[in-house]
Formats: sequence, structure tokens, C-alpha cells
Amino acid sequence: MIRRIQRYAESHPLAFVMMVGGLFRLIAAIFSQGYGMHDDHFLIIEAAQSWVDDYDYNNWLPENRPNQNPGGHSLFYVGLHYALFSFLDMFSFLTPKANMFIVRLLHAAYSLLIILFGYKITRNLTDTKTAKQVGLVLALFWVMPNLSVRNLVEFTCIPPLMAATWFLTRRPLPALKDFALAGVMAGLAMGFRLQCVMFIGGIGLVFLGRKQIIPGLIFTLTLAVSFAVTQIGDLFIWGRPFAEVQEYIRYNIEHAYTYLTQEWYMYLLFLGGILLPPLSIFLFAGFIRSWKVNAMLVVPSLVFLLFHSYFPNKQERFILPVLPFLIMAGIIGLRSWQMNGTFTRVRRVGWQIFWVINTILLIVITPAYSKRSRVESMVFLSGQEDFQNFVVESSHKNDYLMPPLYYLQHWVSYFYVTSSYSAEALRNRLDTLESDRWPNYVLFMEEQDLDVRIENFRKYFPSMKQVAVIEPSLLDRTLHWMNPNNKNERCFIYRFDIE
Repeated sequence: MIRRIQRYAESHPLAFVMMVGGLFRLIAAIFSQGYGMHDDHFLIIEAAQSWVDDYDYNNWLPENRPNQNPGGHSLFYVGLHYALFSFLDMFSFLTPKANMFIVRLLHAAYSLLIILFGYKITRNLTDTKTAKQVGLVLALFWVMPNLSVRNLVEFTCIPPLMAATWFLTRRPLPALKDFALAGVMAGLAMGFRLQCVMFIGGIGLVFLGRKQIIPGLIFTLTLAVSFAVTQIGDLFIWGRPFAEVQEYIRYNIEHAYTYLTQEWYMYLLFLGGILLPPLSIFLFAGFIRSWKVNAMLVVPSLVFLLFHSYFPNKQERFILPVLPFLIMAGIIGLRSWQMNGTFTRVRRVGWQIFWVINTILLIVITPAYSKRSRVESMVFLSGQEDFQNFVVESSHKNDYLMPPLYYLQHWVSYFYVTSSYSAEALRNRLDTLESDRWPNYVLFMEEQDLDVRIENFRKYFPSMKQVAVIEPSLLDRTLHWMNPNNKNERCFIYRFDIE
């Protein structure tokens, strides 16, 4: 059996890496429920489904905006989800979980383009053996299957970026139509993630270096048209073109220091860690060494990396678009590097360490259910026939974990208790409201000071009774154990009546 697989892999390398990558992405689509971060759920899924339900969760639409000014959020990607959810809404038997499985499955299939273009670009620049190695790494790299089924614009923009690169590298002398098609793909990538303009700017530098002025103009023209099409919704919603883009640029410049600010070398450390040292060091070396030969891979990636390293607001996901390009150029540079015997052995050991650690992480991360307790608590409440509303109890701190209302199937204005807004204050407020707005469930998120918090809440709502405990996933527990700042603990659900 193993020999048959080996023979097939040798005779059909592209089909082999696509099937291997497809298998792990299918596993992720089936099992990797939940969401990874705030943005991939609350800025995409909650917004899109709320529009289908004639609600505006994030208050992005004109009637809910102060002075009817845009909020600075591209509506292209979330609009695609709105169209999908509108279609799925015709099938009333589908649950939110079923819809999200379809979303994950579509994203998993879409992400196979990363493997396809990675293989083709590498084969065109080098040989089939190197292309197969690149394809295998892109198929089995430990974060790829899980990220493939997330709704991250930083990951969704990668396939069109790679398609653009493919059109520009598939011939020694690309035809004018190749530049035109590359521009279309680059504009699409910008529609997903505006910061891709930095990567595209790097492509422009390569054009200038090669004195490809006319092809560069054609590329720019089709890019502009393609990007404009992705933003056409602004005309219908705001009555003017690029309204959200203008606000997005203004907001990010004015709030460059508002969010997470890190040192300039933060992304180098992140990439060096995620690519698993010591191999990551060799990949960096191969990446830099091959910049002249693989300028269309290296220069755009460097421009993108330099911009994000300079810009104060830094988050790990921001640098994801260059990850496949670093892998491609790094492997190409490594394989062309004629090392002496000692360095060759060290490189081989680096690959062995990489595959051992990568395999372990791949098996653990691919099927991981992230934010399980938050999702399942909403699913539980959605199944309670007497449900009216709920309270998030987080009196041990001054904020609370946002519940994913998409899974609740009710766009309620829920209540909360924090260290600055007590259970007594909540009770006093409820006494001023009509009974149809009263909550009858409370979610105690996290276990810190749990007994004290329960007893304090019971003083004002004495009838409460525990009805469920929602456990976090293995991944959530592990992440919390590694870093308590990862707030993914058990959720204790109580029912109560207001007397």
C-alpha cells in the first residue's frame, strides 16, 4: 500500500499534494468549529447573518451610523457571506452550525488554490521535485488547514495574490494578457484586505526594475477596475465610491497607536517561531539569497513585511499573506544552495525536526474546536423554549467575553455584570423595564472567584438554579494553561426568575 502511494506521488505529484491537503482541510471543515479570533466571527458572520435577519449587529449601515458616516469596514467579504446566508436562509431546516459547516467547507475548497498555485509557481521557477516539496509543506504546514476554514480576510486574500504571481511567472516573458489577469487577481486581493496594496507595490517595483512600463500600466488599469468592482456596494449604500475605504484609511492612520503596538522585529520572531526553528532560519536564508532569481516572490513580500514592521499596530494575523511566499522562496533558495557536508547534514536535521514537530501540531490543531464554551452556551440557550434573554456575569473583572449571538438565533440586547456594574445595579435597572425584556438565564464565564460571584448574584436573584456546564475544548484548555490571558474556560449556566 505504501509503495503504491509512493509510486502515485512520484507519477502524479500535483494530484498527490492536492489530495493530501484536501484531506486535512476536510477534517478541519468537519471538526474545527467555533472561531479563532474576534474579527473572523464578529466582523463577518454576525454582521452578515444579522443583515439577513433585518438587523444590523455592528451598526454599519447608514441608518445606524452617527451622522450617517461609514464605519471603515470593507463590505466585500462580509457581503459575500450575506449573499450566501441569504441563499441558505431559504432552507429553514438548516441550523447555524450547519450553515457554518457549509462556510468552512467552501473556505477549505477555496484554500486548495494556495497549494495549486504554490506548486505551479515553484515548478515554473525551478523543477518538479522542488515544486512537490513546496506543495507538501503548503498542504501539511500545521496552521494551514485550521486557518483555511476561518473567516480571516488576512488568509482569504492569499489565493488571489498567488494567482496574480502565477500569471506573472508562468512564462519567461509574460504576455500582455498575463499582466491584465494578474491585475484582476491583485485587485480582488485588495478587495479582501486593503493592505495587500503593499505587496502589490512590491510587484510594481519589480516592473520598474525590469523596465516593464507598458505591462505595468496594463496591470494597474485592470487592478483598479477589479478593486473598484469589489467596492461597488459603497455606491448603493453610501451614494459615493470608496466611502468605506476612505474611512478605513483615515481611522487606521489616526488610531495607529490605539491598539496593540509591538517592536519592529515582532513579525520576524513570529514567522521564525511559526515556521519551527531551526528550519525557519534556513528558510529565511534561502528567501533572502534567492531575491534576484525569485524577485516576484521576494520583493513584494519584503515590502509587505517592512511596512507592517514599521506600522505601530501589530497583530500576528496581519502578516499571514506573505507566509506561502516565504515558504516558496525559502525552499527554492535552500535547494539551490550548494552547501558543504556539515551544512547539508544540519539542514537535513532541520527538516527532520520540522516534520516531527509539524506532524504533532498538525494532528492537534487541525480538528481543534476553538471558543467552544462560548459557542455551545449560545446553542444551549437557543434550545430552551422558555428563553427570553440572558446575563453575562463577569464581576471578577471590568469587561466580559462577547457572546456569539449568531448561534443563539436571537439578536437580543443582553445584559452583563462586571466589577464596575454590579448585580445590584442590574437588578435596579431591570425593575424599570417591562417584563418581556427581563433575562431568565445567566452565564458565569470563567472560574475565577466563581463561588463568591454566584452567591453575590443569588442575593438579587434568589431563584437561580444551575442547568448546564459547558466545557472548553482541549485546545482552549491547553491555550489557557499555557497563557491564562487566553480566556477560554468553562461556562456555568443558571436559570432564574425575577420575583
